[in-house]
Amino acid sequence: MPGLAEPLALLCDREELLGVPLPTALEASYGGPLRLSGSIVYANFVSSLDGVVALPSLVQSSALIADRSEADRFVMALLRSCADVVLVGSGTLRASPTSLWTGERVFPDAAPELGALREELGLAPVPKLAVLTASGEVDVAHPALDAGALVLTTARGAAHLGSSLPDASEAIVLEGSTEVDLRAAIDLLRHRGYGRILSEAGPTVLGSLLASGVLDELFLTLSPLLAGRGRPEHRPGLVEGRAFLPETRLAGRLLDARRHRQHLFLRYRID
Repeated sequence: MPGLAEPLALLCDREELLGVPLPTALEASYGGPLRLSGSIVYANFVSSLDGVVALPSLVQSSALIADRSEADRFVMALLRSCADVVLVGSGTLRASPTSLWTGERVFPDAAPELGALREELGLAPVPKLAVLTASGEVDVAHPALDAGALVLTTARGAAHLGSSLPDASEAIVLEGSTEVDLRAAIDLLRHRGYGRILSEAGPTVLGSLLASGVLDELFLTLSPLLAGRGRPEHRPGLVEGRAFLPETRLAGRLLDARRHRQHLFLRYRID
């Protein structure tokens, strides 16, 4: 089937934006229109019920945290298929050694509909990939780099990479030393004409996006699983590397909520 056998149930929707022109099967599965601005920086995460977003010892642990949810994969595919560019960090690249960050990759049953959506939006067949790496330590043999990506790095990272990137990929030097300047990265992507910028980077990059004030919206899948936290492995939460409270009040405003069985799909505008 091109969509979900059991569609998401819409719990609330603020209806503040015009909907993206979803093909009928995708809109039915999503439980209504996807309202998404043409110029937006948005992030997508899945979290366990107790706030864990990754298990560092496992490759692609987000699928395990999501409890192999078909609906989570569907929403991920939908958000990727609306994006001009997908932004990931070097850690996410390492943790996903075969991924290409396309919609059909995670939900192949709806590949024709996802392709039709991109065509209707006037987008390239697949979103561009942008990889953040301050150090330049990335797997240059990764299939996503072989397919062509923007590698956003520092002068130190560019020196480390040298000429090792595949010809299809491009290294771009931005401000920063220990990390890439996220505001400069978003400005560069905007300058290159990318309107919808989807971040699938990890919690450290999310913290930097929030601290830089460039993240507009957060899509958060809340899984019913409890991950727990033990030692010695650190199991990260949604935001790492930055502390906001008590000095800074940073909040999300709930835009819509959907449910699929025991999973909740929440969407917040960051104020």
